Formats: sequence, C-alpha cells, structure tokens
Amino acid sequence: MASLGLNIEEQKAVDRFRQQVAEPSMTSLVILDFWAEWCGPCKALTPLLEKVAAEYADKGVILAKVNVDEERFIADQFQIRSIPTVYAMFQGQPVADLTNARTESQLKSMLDQLLAKLPIQPGGQAAPDVAPLLAMGEDVLAEGDGERAASVFAQIVDMVPDNAQAIGGLIRALVLAGRIEEAGEMLAALDPALAKDPAIERAGSALELAKAKPDDGELAALRAAAAERPADMDAQLAFANAAFAAGERDAAADTLLKMVAADREWNEGAARAKLLQMFEAIGLEDAWVAATRRRLSTVLFG
Repeated sequence: MASLGLNIEEQKAVDRFRQQVAEPSMTSLVILDFWAEWCGPCKALTPLLEKVAAEYADKGVILAKVNVDEERFIADQFQIRSIPTVYAMFQGQPVADLTNARTESQLKSMLDQLLAKLPIQPGGQAAPDVAPLLAMGEDVLAEGDGERAASVFAQIVDMVPDNAQAIGGLIRALVLAGRIEEAGEMLAALDPALAKDPAIERAGSALELAKAKPDDGELAALRAAAAERPADMDAQLAFANAAFAAGERDAAADTLLKMVAADREWNEGAARAKLLQMFEAIGLEDAWVAATRRRLSTVLFG
C-alpha cells in the first residue's frame, strides 16, 4: 500500500494495517474482516469468523478486523462499498473474497481450498520455495549422477518432509545410484496416502524395474537367448526387463516394440504394459520417452 503524500493520520493508518495485516500475511493466511459497530450482519458474522480462525490457527490462519468508521482511509483503499466484506489476504494481496461464506462449512471449504494452493505450512510458516531445487535435482538425475541427485533431493526433503516430488526424486536418485535396498526401505516407510501420489508411484515403478538388474553374465545370456529365439516372447520380455534395468533403454524399447508389432495381445498386452511402466519410471516429459511413445503409437495405429 503506497504511503507517499499521506497526512499524519493516513500514515498511521497505513502503519497499523502493515503491522496487523500485511506483515502477518507474509507467512499466514489472514482473514480480513471489514465491519462497523452499527452493522448487525457484521456482529452476527463475527462469532463465526473468530471460531473458524481459532480452529485453523495451527494451519496458519489468523483473523484481522478493520472498523470502516475508524479506518476510513484503509476501507477506501479496498473500495469497500458495503459491509460486512471479508477478504483472504496472503503476502499483502487479496487472494479470495470470503464475503459470501456465511456458514461454517462454506468458510472452511474456501479456506481448505486456499490452504491447498498457497505455500503455508501448519504453524503459519511459509513453505520455502523449493521449485528451483527440484528442477536442479531433476537435471542432475537426467545427467545420470545418482549420488549427487540424491544429495540434492535429500536436502529438499529435510526442508519440506512431505513434498512428494522431493521424496519421489530421492527414491529415483537412490535407484540410479544403485542403492536399491535403501530406496525400497524409504518407499515402504511412507504414509499410504502419500505413497499414492503420482510422483511416488513413478519412483516405485523405477524401483521395481531396477530390482531386475542382472550381472553382466546374466545379461549376456538373456541377450543370446533372445537373439536365438526371436519368436519366444518370454525370452524377449526377460531380456527387455534386464536390458532396461542395466541402463540399455534403446535395446529394451526395441525388443518390446517388436513384441507389440508381432502380437500386441500376448500375455494380456504384457509388452505394451512394460513399455508404459518404463515411461512412468523415467517421466513422461523425458525426450527419450516422448520419442519412444511416438514409435509405440506408430506400431499400434500405423
């Protein structure tokens, strides 16, 4: 809120608003209630706002009130034309109009929606912006450095322990680094609700595929068997599983695509299902996945 060219009283009003609303809204969701002593609906609404704000305090919600008669300058800045008017404020800006939420269930529903979208953690602390770190971790993963990626994602998990993207990234990094048992233990320890997040399910797919990683001798034997028996679907699938687990994406994809072309319905579409699992493990945004998906579409639909 601008403060240049204000008289003393207006400056005081701005300072009060900054202390009571703007600054708390940097880390909390502020319910801002514009009211007046003569306003009957305002007085009827006050108990509801106070009750819900108290119940949501540990989620980072606080209540601030502006008497429009005493703080006319502030009310004018918000262009208040009728009361009660109730806004949700975050980081100094209105993010929602709560005026029409006149029942407890309506107000809670609107707050729940806002809290799900805004970076606020229980206790009123703003969640750190970890998007740049997540992007860094994904870049390191793409470069093939599992240990370094694990270090990046582990730092993020320390900052935001329930961030599914960070947890999923850490599991995938551990898999890439060959720390399969550690990745499995981490996945098994997750809350069941969190484990259903797409980012975690993707990591689970990567872990499952990695468990099939053979030693060099096993891979050579499976490769030879697949080459000797091109019509043996079981031999082809076994080699594709092993090749992918060993990091030979192209060999795995080529084998599976040939299987789909030969008999897409074999074993209830096992070859196509395995390809989709590989796509999920790597990530649909990956360039290799995009190219391979186009190849699969060509095989399926000509």
